[in-house]
Amino acid sequence: MRPPECSIPCRVVVVGFGPVAARLVEHLEPLVAAGLVALTVIGQEADAAYNRVLVADVAVGRTPEAAIRLADADTLRSSGIDVRLGASVARIDRPFRRVLLTGGEAIDYDRLVLATGSRPVRPKLKGLDGPETSPLPPGVSFLRDLRDARAVATALTAQQRIVVLGGGILGIEAALAAAEEGGRITLVHHGRSPMERLLGDGARVLAAALRHAGINVVAGTTTGIELEDGRFAGVGLDGGTRVHGSALVLACGVRPRTELAEGSDLAVADGILVDHSLRAVGTEDIWAIGDCAEVCCLRLSCAACAGVTAPQGLIGPGWQQADALGEAFAAELSGDARGPGDWPGDGSGGGPGAGAAGRRDAVVVLKARGVDAVVAGETDVDPWTVEPGLAVAEWADPGHGRYARMVTRDGVLTGLVCVGMPRTGAELVLLFERGSELPADRSSLLRLDSAEGLPAASPPGPAATLCRCAGVTRGSVQESVAAGCASVQDVSTATRAGTGCGGCHDDIRAVIEGHFAAAVAS
Repeated sequence: MRPPECSIPCRVVVVGFGPVAARLVEHLEPLVAAGLVALTVIGQEADAAYNRVLVADVAVGRTPEAAIRLADADTLRSSGIDVRLGASVARIDRPFRRVLLTGGEAIDYDRLVLATGSRPVRPKLKGLDGPETSPLPPGVSFLRDLRDARAVATALTAQQRIVVLGGGILGIEAALAAAEEGGRITLVHHGRSPMERLLGDGARVLAAALRHAGINVVAGTTTGIELEDGRFAGVGLDGGTRVHGSALVLACGVRPRTELAEGSDLAVADGILVDHSLRAVGTEDIWAIGDCAEVCCLRLSCAACAGVTAPQGLIGPGWQQADALGEAFAAELSGDARGPGDWPGDGSGGGPGAGAAGRRDAVVVLKARGVDAVVAGETDVDPWTVEPGLAVAEWADPGHGRYARMVTRDGVLTGLVCVGMPRTGAELVLLFERGSELPADRSSLLRLDSAEGLPAASPPGPAATLCRCAGVTRGSVQESVAAGCASVQDVSTATRAGTGCGGCHDDIRAVIEGHFAAAVAS
């Protein structure tokens, strides 16, 4: 690794060009301009980085492709960055510090960052035989990239009957988006109800809401897909049931892309193992960030690595990792004494990777027109468990599509599930993130979504997080609006709020409307 005083630029190679890599590149651009870094970015897709979370919106025509793009290859090239699109790395030659492209070209590096992300799971079903990289049958697609979005858009335009296979967040949001735009949609899922593992009994309330939204919800074990004249024609379920359709969207989850790391003898579990400085375990010159990275330092004494460490598959933690690594590279290469191996707590549970190491603080949000759910913390606690300090409160109103579960330890909220109750869900998330105690009368929180519409007991202040994906506070959004931002797009450009899952767009609009309403009133 070249020292900061060396006049030769540090050669940094980034493999992968998704949203997380794009955020890292933003931090490295000033170093390129200063002559401190020679940067090469290698992306397998023909498109530069874009927001994959909003691909479903592109598929149904709700959002144009241009609106989800996060980087422009020509602009980056004009700033001195070597951007390779439509290229893939065959292997890493670690002894000689170079990556070998599939075409045979070798690119040398001093620092290598793997941001290879994740790939959609190809279920092992009859009709989908073959390796994960083999072509899908005609009429079958994932919903992971822009090419998939275009395939779904074509099916919607042709008014085809679309089957979505998978009852997780991805499958549900895809089904809802298509149904909202007039598509004929069937959601096929395993288990009694979609998202049952996360939502518990709230999953049955969610299933009812999906049916109310016009989606045909079918539970069962899929045995295979059926083809007619080589094209998708239906899904077969156990018991001989067949779900007919003309197009199939596979939404069966994702798994970290670790094959390049495995082929280079890097330590891999669910993801590429990295320590709390995001450095690949057992290396000095390789880092990993985003969906492909699993923060687990392998030290038996590390409390942060004692629980679940598998990658979360959420964009927010990946962006946090990119920010931390970019800032550390900038500090070291510009002469700051603090380098990427010197983060506080490195190896002992702290550092930039610590927040992504477990799932305790993850907030999972499903938000669509008329259908919403939020899950955070520990949610699978048996309500009848007798344990000192543990309490579980549950409330259900299936007739109105509402469900809430609150898990507390010594009065502090440690887990929540909320379906069909957006105000209550927002208040619970706020209390969860603050580590606050719940009121003795838990039912008081339920009244936030009642007909009388009581105000929240503790309205969010400027320091409250408004956009969890990008980590932007309400105060930052308010400042941007006061400075002249008058639309969600304006705010997103100025603050990055709303550039992730899009679930905070309504909150951003509320801040904008509140600001201008106050201005008119005065």
